[in-house]
Amino acid sequence: MKWTVLGCHSPYPGPGGATPGYLLETKGKKLLMDCGSGVLSQLAKITELHTLDAVLLSHLHHDHIADFFVLQYAVQTAIKTGKRQGPLTVLAPQYPEKWGRLLAYHQAIDLHPIQEGDPLHLCGLAISFFQTDHKVPCFAMRFDNGAACILYGADAGPQTKWDKMGTNPELFICESTFLEKDMPLSPMGHLSARQAAIAGESMGAKRLLLTHLYPEYNPNHLYDEARPYFSGELTVARNGLVIDVGEA
Repeated sequence: MKWTVLGCHSPYPGPGGATPGYLLETKGKKLLMDCGSGVLSQLAKITELHTLDAVLLSHLHHDHIADFFVLQYAVQTAIKTGKRQGPLTVLAPQYPEKWGRLLAYHQAIDLHPIQEGDPLHLCGLAISFFQTDHKVPCFAMRFDNGAACILYGADAGPQTKWDKMGTNPELFICESTFLEKDMPLSPMGHLSARQAAIAGESMGAKRLLLTHLYPEYNPNHLYDEARPYFSGELTVARNGLVIDVGEA
């Protein structure tokens, strides 16, 4: 499995950056996780947009779906021109209903609701969804190819039950929205870099990727805050970063 960072900022992209989006490639298949502002221009550097096999949207906040509505156009155009033979498989929450209704688009999108529970088998992967602590329905995703697994934590606050998501992922992608000094007094459905590191350590993750970064932060400060709390390999996300995780 190969995980590529297409966007890692929030709530808006920094210069040349993008809000959350990640490409997971496995055995010739391409899955896009989240599709924030600027993600498609980064994705187009790697592959033609119409070649995606599936899109998985963790939740329906603007910073995670802004470019999805442009992707609808790309898929519809590819079908009309014969570059693509069928609709794009999309898995996403249904709520907030206002945005859930807009995910379908003519014949371009084959839409399926995300549900916590039994694994879905897609593109040779067992995929499990786990609801996180967030303001709207939001789902972490665990991808298992039989030899290795990746856990994408999506947006997740301090009350997220990480222990229900399994242990020892080879790669844990976790949001680090805040430095501790900037944490709000009341939980906001987001984590600090320190909290992300503690979560990664508690589940025995081998590698932790800090993401969902405020674009005005110095990435070194996030790394320095997390480092004492995580014993494995620690990385701060940046556009174009590629992480290889063992194949079956």
